[in-house]
Amino acid sequence: MSHPLVVGVFTGMPQATVAARDLHAAGVTREQLSIISRNHDEESSYAVDIGGSPGAEIEDSRAAARIGEASGYLLAAIALVLPGLGPIVAAGPLAAGLGEAAGHVAGGVSSALQGAGIAAERADALQTAVERGAILLAVHTSESRVEDIRQVLATAGASDISTANWSE
Repeated sequence: MSHPLVVGVFTGMPQATVAARDLHAAGVTREQLSIISRNHDEESSYAVDIGGSPGAEIEDSRAAARIGEASGYLLAAIALVLPGLGPIVAAGPLAAGLGEAAGHVAGGVSSALQGAGIAAERADALQTAVERGAILLAVHTSESRVEDIRQVLATAGASDISTANWSE
């Protein structure tokens, strides 16, 4: 089953917090509201603060983030313990595979938004905005509520609002 996903871009948490408060007042539940920021720890903290959920379900890559992070530590340890072998491992196929896992995280927002019907260029621009510190609020809603949700986001100061078709 699919439903609309309305995404608003905010320059910082103060605006996003106002938007979340107004969305909750308009009947949006915690489960319907996702927050996406440049890192998962920040995202999780913000989600608690605004009464939403971290955007990991939109990116679908939280496990890849953890694997990439742990693997980076492993590569650093190998390079320290085995100075002759470390640089070879770090520059070889293992590093490429780990880089791919970490890259999945970096492209997760863009890929997910493209999958929801947002044009590739637009999804890439949203990804870049997040990497530069923007906060995305994504609202899972019904067709009948799309315009209301867009209005709430606009009133709270969203600099850009996109609507996609989210497939479950």
